[in-house]
Amino acid sequence: MSLTPEIKKDIFEKHGESPQDTGSPESQIALFTHRISHMTDHLKKNKKDKVTHRALVNLVGKRRSLLNYLKKKDVERYRALIKKLGIRK
Repeated sequence: MSLTPEIKKDIFEKHGESPQDTGSPESQIALFTHRISHMTDHLKKNKKDKVTHRALVNLVGKRRSLLNYLKKKDVERYRALIKKLGIRK
């Protein structure tokens, strides 16, 4: 997986309040979205990789639950994040 510490730091800088803000829902959702996109590309090349498929399904579920949490807490932050990441819903 191509998720280096530099990429993580960049994601947290863009979507968190600070580079050390790794726990906010926005930064976690952005990290999950990045991982999901890489897993999807991997599965397009390796159709029989069932382990990655299962991990992808679990990761999408985690992202969905965080998005639901953010939607309950603050709808405006939710809408801004959806637009920024390009997640359709």
